[in-house]
Amino acid sequence: MTTTENPATEPAVLVERRGNVMVITLNRPQARNAVNGAVSSGLGDALEQAQEDPGVWAVVLTGAGDKSFCAGADLKALYKGENLFHPTRPDWGFGGYVSHVIDKPTIAAVNGTALGGGSELALASDLVVAEERAQFGLPEVKRGLMAAAGGAFRIMDHLPQKVALEMVLTGDPLTAADALRWGLINQVAPDGTVLDAAIALAERITVNAPLAVQASKRVALGVDDGRIAGDDRRWARSNREMAALMQTADAMEGPLAFAQKRAPVWQAR
Repeated sequence: MTTTENPATEPAVLVERRGNVMVITLNRPQARNAVNGAVSSGLGDALEQAQEDPGVWAVVLTGAGDKSFCAGADLKALYKGENLFHPTRPDWGFGGYVSHVIDKPTIAAVNGTALGGGSELALASDLVVAEERAQFGLPEVKRGLMAAAGGAFRIMDHLPQKVALEMVLTGDPLTAADALRWGLINQVAPDGTVLDAAIALAERITVNAPLAVQASKRVALGVDDGRIAGDDRRWARSNREMAALMQTADAMEGPLAFAQKRAPVWQAR
């Protein structure tokens, strides 16, 4: 099954079933699976489909190709003013995913780099399996932006404070080995095998009673009515800071410099 066609006629998101596991694939390998409007629409709809389908007991999210899980937001699309959120459900957040809480367990199968929004997709997933060559990073500060899709506060939940702050403030990435050592991910798989490893992990979950698994997830994460308790205040702070940041000259300069393939010139204004 496919969903959401992009302008190049290739589906932006692919959806398939492996028994009781739904596999969702970001399908923009030519853009390192960067998130644009088509990806957000397709991914959000697929996740909602998983939530509503009683035959889906777990979800695996991965990226097409062998270069990148997801390079984050498509900065060229962002600079052009394209909406990077789901067109009718902006409350689902970046990619239609980062604040789209479902009852079914979600597993990120990180094949290659997961930068910016790519790391934020992984942080929003319940479990993470990564290839040996995978990297995780929040490089938004290198582009005059901030990790506003949950990364700036969720990374603090997953890593020791000093390690997390180093990632947020320098924008430098962690290797898969370091991510495993610090507890950011669940396991590392040999390159080229991460999807199989993630599906195997999903199948360890789907042998259990699905309603019991879903209730356990809600209690463990503090989910009430599709919202994680305490997150509303953190999202409000993140959104407020990002809105102010987007009015600055540096926030315009970062994506422009990226599009023009040059070093940015910061003005601190």
